[in-house]
Parts: sequence; C-alpha cells; structure tokens
Amino acid sequence: MTKVAIVDYSFGNLFNVQRAFKHLNIDACITSKEEDLLRAERIVLPGVGAFEEGMKHLKNNRLDEVLCGLANKGRPILGICLGMQILMSKSEEHGVCEGLNLIPGSVVYFSPPRDKEKFKIPQIGWNCITSPSHSNWQGTIMEGVNQESFMYFAHSLYVVPDNSEDILCQSEYGSNNFCSAVQRDNVMGCQFHPERSGETGIRILENFLNL
Repeated sequence: MTKVAIVDYSFGNLFNVQRAFKHLNIDACITSKEEDLLRAERIVLPGVGAFEEGMKHLKNNRLDEVLCGLANKGRPILGICLGMQILMSKSEEHGVCEGLNLIPGSVVYFSPPRDKEKFKIPQIGWNCITSPSHSNWQGTIMEGVNQESFMYFAHSLYVVPDNSEDILCQSEYGSNNFCSAVQRDNVMGCQFHPERSGETGIRILENFLNL
C-alpha cells in the first residue's frame, strides 16, 4: 500500500505538503485517482481557495464518495486549511454549500473588525494555538506540541464543530476565538498549514503518520 496519498483536486499547496513528508522520508503520492486513494494507508486533503469550487472538483471526480467511504472504514484522513473546512457539514462562503459531513459542523466568516480593533481579514501569518480545557493532546496529531506554539495561517473563514469535543486546538484573531484544529476518531484537520509551520508542523505530520 501507498503510505500517504495527497488528494489533487486542483486546490492547495500540493508540492509543499509532499516536500514536508519527504522531510520525514515518506514518498507521498499526489493523485486524483480513486485506486490510489484506496491503496493508501493515510490520506491528506489539502486546499487553499473557495469551498464551493473545492467540493465541485471532488464531486466531478467522485472523490467525495471515495473519501467518505474510506473515512467510514477507519482510514486516517487529515484536512489542511480548505481541506479541513470541507470535512464539515456545510459552509456559508458565497451562500450555503454542503461539505463531506465527516465532522458535523459549519464553516463561518470571521466577525469583521469593530471600532478600535485593528486586524485584517483574511488572517495571513503566524498565530498561536492552545488546547481547550477538555482536550488532551496525548494520542492525537498534537501530541508533543507545546501550548501556544505559533503556526502559519491563511484564511477568512473558520470551522464551528457541532460537538465541542471535536475541537482539538483553538486560536484567537481579533474578537474571534476560533477552532484551529479538529479530530474525530480517524478524521482530523488543521486550519493552519503544518507544511509551512517549521519543525512544529513537521511534528504534527509525523504524529499523523504514527497514529
């Protein structure tokens, strides 16, 4: 079996993600073929861009059905940025659009700046992550990561899981306290880009390999 398959649906930093796994001596396959995903031990769904367009590309290649089927069979799946948002039930970006519904919840816009607040949307740059009070990072993709580690973000929307127990990390931006990583059983996601977040990001990808 292929160790890692990176889903190519015309969105995302595919080669950056591939290079990050190469740093871990893993030859990750970039593919849009169903047979490659079926053979993979682990699947990464990256992405940068619009939710609706991302879902359209997945559906056009029937990859939405493949991903849902593999997730239901226990295959580890990691969504990154847009890929994490697509794991959710729906997004309000440019009107309501349905996602994969692998983690029940919604994708919503940041609240805009209010008087005297100074922050820009989208959030682009480094921000820190912490665990909610209920979250124990042991045995998750965040194991061994320090609280308040800084990760690289680039996004205008964020996820709101229906079940707060699915929130693995949280971050603050302006007046927004938002979910920055999720994990429900074998399905997990990072709003930040681990492939662009230095050694801490590499640690997260290594944890994904070792789950």
